[in-house]
Amino acid sequence: MELSVWLAFLAASVAITLSPGSGAVLSMSHGLAYGVRHASVTIIGLQVGVACTLLIAGGGVGALLMASATMFTIVKVLGAAYLVWLGIKQWRAPVADGAAPGMALAQAALPSVRERLLLGFFTNMTNPKGIVFMVAALPQFIDPLRPVALQLLVLTITFVCVDSLVMLGYAFLASRAQRWLATARARRAQNRVFGGVLMAMGASLLMVKRSPS
Repeated sequence: MELSVWLAFLAASVAITLSPGSGAVLSMSHGLAYGVRHASVTIIGLQVGVACTLLIAGGGVGALLMASATMFTIVKVLGAAYLVWLGIKQWRAPVADGAAPGMALAQAALPSVRERLLLGFFTNMTNPKGIVFMVAALPQFIDPLRPVALQLLVLTITFVCVDSLVMLGYAFLASRAQRWLATARARRAQNRVFGGVLMAMGASLLMVKRSPS
């Protein structure tokens, strides 16, 4: 792979990951609720989902998925339903009333490592926007005259590294706000904001088309 091609993909990766999406919302939500260390497990799950999406798109399965209206609709509806479910769960998350400043976080129920990994994984794996984009964009950075598998591996590692740093950045920035959102009232408002955003993103997935623009 030419250095210029890799640099172009790196720039595209930075632009893509910086744009707010369901992964960013989940990273900020967990960073704010549980801190960066616990949110990093969620982010690992997000990256496994991203890597699978890239491999699916690069392996041609994504193109096959986009060619089948039925399969694409199934993925789209499942993705939308999953995000709406996450949003409802976030909206209704219990908050300890009467907690002293700084104690709301400690009393918040922390999902297990497995739950956080799966939340991250399925958030990215059920997002048809990612598949549409990768199927449309990935071929532009792959030279068919060179080993495709090696190029796909390099692009996947690059994107995962960039996305990991950006998601950790989102989680870190959100965690800095813990001191101002430590009361039960503030945490309840935070749950409803993030829950509402996730539900809105889930609804927006229903508008995604098969044909990449």
